[in-house]
Amino acid sequence: MSEKLLVVFYSSTGSNTQLARWSKEAGEAFGAEVRIRQAQELAPDVAIDSNPLWRKNVEESKDIPVATSDDLLWADAIVFSSPSRFGVMASQMKQFMDLQGGLWAQGKLANKFVTAMSSAQNPNGGQEQVIQGIYTVMQHWGAVIVPAGYVNVSTFAAGGNPYGTSATIDGEGTMQNAANVKAAASDQVTRLLTITKAYLAGK
Repeated sequence: MSEKLLVVFYSSTGSNTQLARWSKEAGEAFGAEVRIRQAQELAPDVAIDSNPLWRKNVEESKDIPVATSDDLLWADAIVFSSPSRFGVMASQMKQFMDLQGGLWAQGKLANKFVTAMSSAQNPNGGQEQVIQGIYTVMQHWGAVIVPAGYVNVSTFAAGGNPYGTSATIDGEGTMQNAANVKAAASDQVTRLLTITKAYLAGK
């Protein structure tokens, strides 16, 4: 039986869309059944239209369904990816998590295997805080957190964040060091699924 991997992301200008797509590719390469979903957009069109990169990403990702509680129930393992918003996760991602109180109360989010990724416009733009914030929610859920750690060389090449892959995006929307970030994201997902697979086999 294949592991079920859910990739949930929020992205405005596209960096976390890319991290999510790389995560999906890595999951499929591992042999997992993968769903990729995005958090519901909350910003008005006037805000989206004020940034051409934001509108471009909305159009290019419109084929990706919005994440639901049913997706969480389905998953064995989950990747969350959110940009930094003043050092915390985007409100769109936070709302998705906040809406899961019913599942949490029933204990249906416990023992999911989870890892997280993030991005910002500079190397110290709050990515670690975002990932730690996601992990704080996961601890309340009773999920099993699987950080990137320092177990793959790719982590160092991508910037050395042991909590999860983090990307730096310039003012033009270009991801810096993209090849190394992709490798780190792939290794992180592989680590997540390797541990999930071992757990499910033992269970």
